[in-house]
Amino acid sequence: MTIQPPAPGEPRRPHGPRDPGDAWVVAPTGERYWGRFGAAGLLAVDPRRGVLLQHRVSWSHFGDTWALPGGARHEGESAPDAALREAAEEAGVPDASVRRRVVSVLDLGYWSYTTLIGDVVVPFEPTISDPESRELAWVPVADVTQYPLHPGFAASWDGLRGLVDVRPTVIVDVANVMGSVPDGWWRDRVGAASRLLARIAELVATGVAASALDLPEHHWYPEWIAVVEGQSRAADDVPGVEVMRAPAVGDDAIVEAAERAVREGRAVTVVTSDRGLAERVTDAAADVRGARWLLDLLEG
Repeated sequence: MTIQPPAPGEPRRPHGPRDPGDAWVVAPTGERYWGRFGAAGLLAVDPRRGVLLQHRVSWSHFGDTWALPGGARHEGESAPDAALREAAEEAGVPDASVRRRVVSVLDLGYWSYTTLIGDVVVPFEPTISDPESRELAWVPVADVTQYPLHPGFAASWDGLRGLVDVRPTVIVDVANVMGSVPDGWWRDRVGAASRLLARIAELVATGVAASALDLPEHHWYPEWIAVVEGQSRAADDVPGVEVMRAPAVGDDAIVEAAERAVREGRAVTVVTSDRGLAERVTDAAADVRGARWLLDLLEG
């Protein structure tokens, strides 16, 4: 198969057939945007090293500037999946090394660009894995504007910078949420807790709308902590949810978890309908949602 050279400014692909999404979208005013189905990029945030930026090769669109690893979405591909795929292709980012935190979308009507902000949970060294990267570097957040940035990234940076420090965490009082539904949970506390944890894990994958957490208007993937006590401590672990097994009183463990998360600078929401516990975590600077709030999310 003969690989045709790209048109001027068109991103190159190292090999393989061209995806239908690899095409320009022309705006009514004449500007061109790469990605027939839109485009997406990853803003990977490492707590020690900063954010991962890509120095684009000179022949690319707005070449020799710095931006995020990213590119055109494939047909039917979700934007977060596209961001992670492109980051793996262009910077060797292992998918399991990044935990999704928030999705920010620039939607022009005829074209969109989605930025996935993700936390590095397993440190890695980026590698130049295709011809579109000239250099890859971890850049301290405060130093990003000192680089010659891609115009699109430069225009969005202020908004993205405001999201970098917002880290939502939801702490669930499992016993209280279980007790709010008369489904016979008292006959099998372990099974009921395991089922609830499995349903919470679904929210880990789908994320939560900003309106549900009073956060900036984006789509969020909060960290989930589920506190279990008594017999429910034998419940199964589930992917993406930190299951905290309270050694004694569950309320005390929830307050301690909320206080610790607040000290770490997280935006904390505790799910409980227990008034006494709600007062204690409110004093710790956490927000409170009742059990019905979580059940509505799960049913929705």
